[in-house]
Amino acid sequence: MLGSRRSRRSVTTTLAGLGLLAAGAALQVGPSATPAHAATPHRVLFDNAHAETAGNADWIVSTSQPDPLGQDASPSAETDWTGALSSWGVALQKTGDYSLKTLPSGSSLAYGGSSTTDLSNFDTLVLPEPNTLFTTAEKTAIMNFVKNGGGLFMISDHTGADRNNDGEDAVEILNDLMTNNSVDSTDPFGFSIDSLSVSSDHPAAISDSTNPVLHGSFGTVTKSLIASGTTATLKPSDNSSVKGLLYRTGYSGNTGAFFATSTFGSGRVAFWGDSSPIDDGTGQSGNTLYDGWNDTGATNAALALNATAWLAGGSGDGGDGGGGGSTCTAAQLLANSGFESGTSSWTATSGVITNSTSESARTGSSYAWLAGTGTATTDTLSQPVTLPSGCAATLRFYLHVDTAETTTSTAYDTLKAQVLNTSGTVLSTLATYSNLNAATGYTQRTFDLTGYAGQTVTLKFTGTEGSKLQTSFVLDDTALDVS
Repeated sequence: MLGSRRSRRSVTTTLAGLGLLAAGAALQVGPSATPAHAATPHRVLFDNAHAETAGNADWIVSTSQPDPLGQDASPSAETDWTGALSSWGVALQKTGDYSLKTLPSGSSLAYGGSSTTDLSNFDTLVLPEPNTLFTTAEKTAIMNFVKNGGGLFMISDHTGADRNNDGEDAVEILNDLMTNNSVDSTDPFGFSIDSLSVSSDHPAAISDSTNPVLHGSFGTVTKSLIASGTTATLKPSDNSSVKGLLYRTGYSGNTGAFFATSTFGSGRVAFWGDSSPIDDGTGQSGNTLYDGWNDTGATNAALALNATAWLAGGSGDGGDGGGGGSTCTAAQLLANSGFESGTSSWTATSGVITNSTSESARTGSSYAWLAGTGTATTDTLSQPVTLPSGCAATLRFYLHVDTAETTTSTAYDTLKAQVLNTSGTVLSTLATYSNLNAATGYTQRTFDLTGYAGQTVTLKFTGTEGSKLQTSFVLDDTALDVS
């Protein structure tokens, strides 16, 4: 009878015939997924959990947190969002290629957890002049995030800019991150931030026409701005990828770098020596702000936006710390994408790839069937793939879910779609589906993986079922298209 445990791959036809499928259930995006990710390739998290609004600072894209769209879902002008970084945020939002979130005050940075603001859900983390020390756990999270392919944008201010009077300024806090963490404290990015207070300058860009930060889709960078800031000392012997892009007047080489880039593991890093260039002059009432974003003697907007694109993997240089672009050849990268060659190229739990007539393939005769036993089950399906540098990448698959569960509120059985690095660490949980997603037929699911360009990753599906009623997760016609 229907309440009993059934043998795997046998229950679907009976349930459909009795009309017990939970048709029309709404898509349930899991806690580790960013819903906007399916439509927007570059996911950026702005930190506001480390006193970024202390004193006269107002380093936020919007007062609506974590989602700035809560203030205005379609901003057309920077004043549609409130914050001294709203020009930056609105400019990204208007492209349609970015999903922005803010880590609110009172939160903590984490990596690999279930929070919607967990770093595993983002391509880039922006630290806009933090004014409290990162905890040991936060430093571990940040470093692992970068090591596994994330982008880190560190924005400092001059030494002594202790806006909340806790004895720490951004110079000390960011240097502490790089030299006192559990992942790599041996000068991992190849630079240290100088304890300086440079009152004013317009640092000039180096001559490098191939650099995607200086010559990107948002414009050409010629100069930036110092209105009380600092610089960095580069140490290429510790990390050969470090590169100074703009220098304080009279400096070059390894000293006086006002803007620098580097790589660490599979990730990318950018450093900027002053918060004034990202300040758009508007924010919350009571703050004294400076419009460096529109400074006529600089090109700060182009620098901020190009760097964000590069950090998120959108520049096409493969993360080499400042090299040139590459040409992408359109291709579909997944082997045996429709499962018609059995287990070829896939690693799967026995029986997952099947041509059983108990379920129906979308095309052909074979498909992947995870869970569906009515017993405590965990099934996996995975394939490694190398994403070429400079390419946009889109994952597509068709999913059918049917279930014997009758609840309309509890997810007893789940399917996770994830991206892992070569060490098996989860870089992102793209989505989590459940018995609540049961419906007739197949539905195409689409996710942008452009942020992993230049990396070898593993696409993994994990179906987990409870011990009573079955839920079947059926996959077919997968594809990973690059262009």
